[in-house]
Amino acid sequence: MNRLRAASRARRPPHPVSWIVLILCAVFFAVPIIALVRFSFQKVPVVKLGWSTLFDKWTWSGLLAGLRDPKFQPALFYSLRLVLASVLLTLVLLLPTAMLVHLRLPRARGFVEILTILPYVVPPITLAAGALGAFRDNAPWLFRNDFFLVPFYAVMAMPFSFRALDAGLRAIDLRMLVDASRSLGAGWTATLLRVLIPNLRVALISSSFLTATVVLGEFTLASLLFKPTLPVFLQDLDLHEARGGSALALLTLIASGVLLGVISLLVRTRRAPSDVTPTTTTC
Repeated sequence: MNRLRAASRARRPPHPVSWIVLILCAVFFAVPIIALVRFSFQKVPVVKLGWSTLFDKWTWSGLLAGLRDPKFQPALFYSLRLVLASVLLTLVLLLPTAMLVHLRLPRARGFVEILTILPYVVPPITLAAGALGAFRDNAPWLFRNDFFLVPFYAVMAMPFSFRALDAGLRAIDLRMLVDASRSLGAGWTATLLRVLIPNLRVALISSSFLTATVVLGEFTLASLLFKPTLPVFLQDLDLHEARGGSALALLTLIASGVLLGVISLLVRTRRAPSDVTPTTTTC
């Protein structure tokens, strides 16, 4: 009887309130994007409306002006280098820490969660002020380094990336996999590369994508530390070519969404063959 009741409850349609909340959230996110598209590509004012002027009231001039700006490519490549370095540093620091907490220090889980959420509480302008006061005069060579922002980006992405890795570790039997690999004679490096990382592929991709999103969207820290990242370039472009800055921001948003969709598709296609359990025959 309990199973029948649970099945009947599971088959019930969603409550109308949930649909209302979902629609309101969709409108809340869709309206600014639509306004951004109109501001970036629509000619203003539009004199006549009709099918004959459907293509005449749209223009690519803002986007082309932003792409042709001589500072665009250096800012883009610089941000991509920061993304790669920040993702590597985040995974190197957080993946062993999360594994250690799950395997050896389960009682320290609460402390680690509180510690990783602190960067979300501290505003970026505080980090920038501290970095200026600590490194500008005492270590100017480090302050002028192109990868000076990487440790700060790793700290800012910690609340999101750690929870993505933690969710992936919860989804697998970490202790059983480690014990089985160690009992077969594999070292810690082989266990990590051949056993754990293949089972944590989705968590690693999610953590990397969240870190990349933080790097590509952060403006305050890069601006105050005088680093020519892509968000700083977009802000400067808005001062003399507002449509170009908005168009490039929209293009960055679309590229991030496409990248997330491609990554999700690749993960699903790679996981599909593993669903089939192999059969062995004995003579």
